[in-house]
Amino acid sequence: MLMISIKDMDKRELHSHAHRLLRECLRPYRIDYNEDTPVSKGKMGKPSLTERPDIHYNLSHADGIAACIVSDCECGIDCERIREYRPNVMKRVFSDSERSMVENAGEGKKNELFFRLWTLKEAYVKAIGVGISYPMNTVEFSFENGMIRSNITDCRFRQYIVGNGGFVISVCELTDTSF
Repeated sequence: MLMISIKDMDKRELHSHAHRLLRECLRPYRIDYNEDTPVSKGKMGKPSLTERPDIHYNLSHADGIAACIVSDCECGIDCERIREYRPNVMKRVFSDSERSMVENAGEGKKNELFFRLWTLKEAYVKAIGVGISYPMNTVEFSFENGMIRSNITDCRFRQYIVGNGGFVISVCELTDTSF
């Protein structure tokens, strides 16, 4: 289950709002998620439900948006407001072909393309539970005929552009549980 909410809130409120989305997503599983729900942390800090290891979730929030995914497999989600990208970030985390793709995009598309790629990378490293310590420039994405292509196998990727094109949400679900 995926929930996305666009709301103008400060960061602390968005964090709490993302947890409210999680509470809603867990209702069909008959889980009453609240501040007392036992949560375990993986090696790199990825949270999971202590009493329901069969249910996986991930949260994200950014300026004006919160998102939550609940799945029967390991998953990650990232959301971002599309804004001016920072070329130095792109140099550190994008492959040569991804940098070229952004640099050669039409002037009105560079920022969107940057955040489409960035959120896919973030969703992947969150799904595998390692965060941005992962060498993100080794994970490569491209877009072809409306499809997301990647050098990463055993994953499903989805992406949404919402809020009149102002936000990007990317989701990664692992189809191989050996991670």
